[in-house]
Parts: sequence; C-alpha cells; structure tokens
Amino acid sequence: MASVVEYKGLKAGYHCGYCDCEEGKVSCGMWAHSMTVQDYQDLIDRGWRRSGKYVYKPVMNQTCCPQYTIRCRPLQFQPSKSHKKVLKKMLKFLAKGEISKGNCEDEPMEPTMEDTVAGDFALINKLDIQCDLKTLSDDLKESFESEEKKKGKSPKKEEPKELIQSQHIEEKLGSGEPSHPLKVHTAPKPGKGADLSKPPCRKAKEIRKERKRLKLMQQNPAGELEGFQAQGEPPSLFPPKANKSNQPKSLEDLIFESLPENASHKLEVRLVPVSFEDPEFKSSFSQSFSLYVKYQMAIHQDPPDECGKTEFTRFLCSSPLEAENPPHGPDCGYGSFHQQYWLDGRIIAVGVIDILPYCVSSVYLYYDPDYSFLSLGVYSALREIGFTRQLHQKTSQLSYYYMGFYIHSCPKMKYKVKLIFMRICSRRSS
Repeated sequence: MASVVEYKGLKAGYHCGYCDCEEGKVSCGMWAHSMTVQDYQDLIDRGWRRSGKYVYKPVMNQTCCPQYTIRCRPLQFQPSKSHKKVLKKMLKFLAKGEISKGNCEDEPMEPTMEDTVAGDFALINKLDIQCDLKTLSDDLKESFESEEKKKGKSPKKEEPKELIQSQHIEEKLGSGEPSHPLKVHTAPKPGKGADLSKPPCRKAKEIRKERKRLKLMQQNPAGELEGFQAQGEPPSLFPPKANKSNQPKSLEDLIFESLPENASHKLEVRLVPVSFEDPEFKSSFSQSFSLYVKYQMAIHQDPPDECGKTEFTRFLCSSPLEAENPPHGPDCGYGSFHQQYWLDGRIIAVGVIDILPYCVSSVYLYYDPDYSFLSLGVYSALREIGFTRQLHQKTSQLSYYYMGFYIHSCPKMKYKVKLIFMRICSRRSS
C-alpha cells in the first residue's frame, strides 16, 4: 500500500481565521488522494495537519500566526480539579438531571472558556513540542516585555526563568522526564505567615485514627510497643498514609462512575468509521450533519450557505487515510473516525479523530449549543485521553494524544502565557 499525493507547493497571502488578517497566512500543502496511516503519522510528527484530504504545514517564519503542534502523554495524565469538576457536572446531570448554575456561555470548538483555564494545562500533562523552540521562546519573550510596558515597568535584563527552562525542553523530549516546570511545594518560612507554635494541620480522619491508636496504647501499652519493636519501627504519632482510599481516583474511575438504575439520562459514546460504506455512519449522517449546521451557525456565526452538506462532507467526512487492521493493532483498526455522543437516543456532540500507529489525533469537535452547560469541549477531550489509554492496553506503542495547534498570536490564547510557560491549551484546528 502506498500514499498518493499531489504537491500544491507554497500558498501565501490568504485569509487567516485566527487573527482575521486578509493576506497573512502562509503554508505549504498537498492534496492527498490516499495516504497510509504511518505516512500521516510521520507528517504530523513534523508539524503537518489535515483538513479533509488537504494536508498542510504552516511556514513558521512567514505566516502571520505561527502554529505549534502539541501533544499530550495520556499515560502520565492526572485530572486536575477543573477536570474533575467537569466530569462530576456530567455525572450529576446524567444521574439527577441537575444543570450547573454557573456560567453557561457557549464554548468554542475547543476548551478555552474561563471555567477551564486553570485545568487545561493538565490536558497536556507531559508536553512535547514539535516546533522551532527558539521561535516560540522569542514570541513569548516579546509577549512578556509588552505586558511589562503596558504596566509601566521596564523589562528585567535577565531572561525569565520560564524562558530559560524552555531551552531544556528539547533535551527532555522522549526522555520520560516531565517537560513542563514542576511545582515544588515547600514549607512557609518563619515570618511569612507560618506559626511554628501551632502543630501542623491534619485531616479529621487522621486525628480520629490517632485518638483510637492512643486509646489502644493506654489499654495495652506493652503489646502496642512490642508490635512496633518487632517490626523495627519506633512508635509514631503520625503514621504514614497508605490506605487505598487515600489514592486519587483515576480518569477512568471518574468517567465511568456507576449511575443509579433510575438515572435521569443515558449517555453513550459510539466510535464510527468515517465511511459511507459503514451502515452506522450512513444511518447517522443526516443527524450528524444537522448538528454540525446548528453548531457552526450558533458558535461561529457561519451563514447557511457556508455550512452545507458539501462543505461538511469535504471538511469532516472525507479523509485520505486508508483504513488498516493489522493483527497487533487496536480492535477498531487505524483510520479516521467519528466519536458520537448519544444522549437519550440523539447525538449531542461529535469528535472527529484519527487513530494512527502512535497516537490519537483530534481533528475537530462540534456539539449542540443547547448543552454548552456541560462543557462538552473539555469533556470530550478527557474522553479522548481516556480512549487513548484504552487503546494503549492493546497496542503499547500507541501512547500519545495530539491536540492540534497552539497559536500564540491568537487573542483567545494570549492569557494562557500568563499562567506558566508551556501551560498551553490547544486549538482543535484543521
């Protein structure tokens, strides 16, 4: 099996959807009539992406909005408080029909709303950057300096610690070390709010255990002490926490938490191959297309003539990837798929993904704006991370989750630089 592509060359001076510049976008592209999953894997590892059958790579030093490919390592992923909040919100809705009273603004096609800002970095817990690190560092340095000028401060002569750390990221790629700055929690220094006269804070559960233990020691002090001496350990008032109940819940535990028999709603996620020869894809096409039109018009304000069936098919249903089912691959095989989220018998969201030899690549997400209160952009990303982990159990080399591009010059992404360097959310661009 071989890939068949038609190289289109350099495309310059066309409209950019990120900064709205009319003639600022520059990229190289090719039309892929057919492509093996391994060839596309090699391409996205080098900064290429696909939109339908068109495969392109931004020219980073010429385009108005450089696009940096990022990827997440799902095996090391731990859900943050923000992610747990989203998952619990979904569980409450399914179990009792409860609707969050928080901000229900419409999300864009990716998780970039305020309610997910703090947690989106964990979606890229272990970060690899397939891009020119110097260019990204220069962009960020410029951003820091401009922010300082706005505040009336002169930028410091020494480089920010975050930029220095970025120079070491390239060495860490593939090393198994965390490539983002690690937070080290240290005890507060005297005079900085710490009261050394008070005992350290402990959980109520630990205090109850200690009281019970002291009571047992009073009743039989010799036996208690002998037990410790036999194990070669001194008696301690602060026993180590070793109970499994203290272990944090995994992503799978949070997603697949059991619901009551009389749950208000039922959610089912179906993986459907993108092929009109597949009966399930064909039978759900009309409903999926109607949802796409509703999403594009409500969220992106697209006019009806720009989100017709032809555009939908070319953009999200046409794929150059040839389906493959090798014996040691995942049960679903490799290729392009739609992950359909069915709520009470109808589709409320569709995640377009590519399953490749080493990763799951997120292409696009569209959903019913009436369910924006469920933070479906974040929820679907968490489900896709969990799905990647599931595929890894059968196919060990499949261990990455590609989230698309980070666009530093996009105003919607500027605030992310203020968090911590490399705390980047991805834009699921095509």
